[in-house]
Amino acid sequence: MIKKPESLKIIHVDPLHLRHNQIQRASRTIRTGGVIIFPTQYLYGLGADALNAQVVDRIFEIKKRSLRKPILILIEQQEDLSRLVQQIPFAAEPIMNAFWPGAVTIVFDAKDTLPANLTAGTHKIGVRMPHHPVALALTKAVGGPVTATSANITGDSGCSTVSDISPGITGQVDLILDAGTLKGGLGSTVVDVTVDPPKIIREGAVRAAEILTALKTRTVR
Repeated sequence: MIKKPESLKIIHVDPLHLRHNQIQRASRTIRTGGVIIFPTQYLYGLGADALNAQVVDRIFEIKKRSLRKPILILIEQQEDLSRLVQQIPFAAEPIMNAFWPGAVTIVFDAKDTLPANLTAGTHKIGVRMPHHPVALALTKAVGGPVTATSANITGDSGCSTVSDISPGITGQVDLILDAGTLKGGLGSTVVDVTVDPPKIIREGAVRAAEILTALKTRTVR
């Protein structure tokens, strides 16, 4: 079989002037079991149907990622959490109100219906509502959670431009949404709200102090 030239699977998108047909093509690729590269916010990520265990396995293979490390997902709106997590702890509310959509990933107890490989057997799931116009439009078009792990081989740095992504990644995906150069940086801040008090697992674009300030706004029920 003749391999499709790389250039034919790259779609150049303008985040400020999104074209419906481009987003629909990408969402259709995801819904039919494909994997794409797309802008998540600060870095490019690997997008796939988070509820499809087989395609989640493919994400692990592409990234050479340890099966012990869960994969975070993107959702369109807070209401989507009801079918993904067991409960929304009180501590999660001020964080979502302050930083969603944005660069904070919140770790919840996952529902048993989620693929076991997605949570890597931890029974927890990291969820974020994206701010980037392409990522947000994509999650809306897919109509379900989309994986958003960074588009890099495990151990390598994340990439803010498509040209910096390893051929070992780009050569294995089905579609690439190129939105130009992203902000780069550390990626999202990850906060675990399954414990009390919440634990900051990784400090990223949002400073830990900002998270703590938001938590102080909680009122006693």
